[in-house]
Amino acid sequence: MVWVYFDASALVKRYSLEEGTPLVNEIFRQLPPGQMTCAMIGILEVISVLVRKQNDGRLPSHLFTQAMLEFNREIIENEDLPIAPINDELLLSALELIARHNLNATDAVILRSCLNLQQALTNQGHRLILWSSDKRLLRAAQQEGLIVFDPEVETLTRLQIVLSSD
Repeated sequence: MVWVYFDASALVKRYSLEEGTPLVNEIFRQLPPGQMTCAMIGILEVISVLVRKQNDGRLPSHLFTQAMLEFNREIIENEDLPIAPINDELLLSALELIARHNLNATDAVILRSCLNLQQALTNQGHRLILWSSDKRLLRAAQQEGLIVFDPEVETLTRLQIVLSSD
């Protein structure tokens, strides 16, 4: 079974039209919420991006309202979609990733969270794919052995390959 971990840079594409939106929409069609996750900090980042886009005029108020309603329904209030836990232990264990991969603090936390989840899922015979459009995070994740998917540059064909290679 395949699981997807969304970084905010990929997840926001579900709620605001950007390069990569069609592939994010496709993964939402193909996977149930129980096989997708993100961290609470990612949720905050998505909201921050949507607010920024509304404030600078890239996202009209009616589309912002619609995006927030959909985001709340699909992610925040969806009991079937697990939120990846972030605690002090995880934060401390992410410290080493900052220097090793030249990451900002949030990306290091996301990467550590993904690595922890990958280990748990691998032990259960499942696979984890990190969805992100953050090039530095993607590069670090690949170096750490994660499967990555960038909806801005990948194709529907590659998505089908990644999902079917169990």
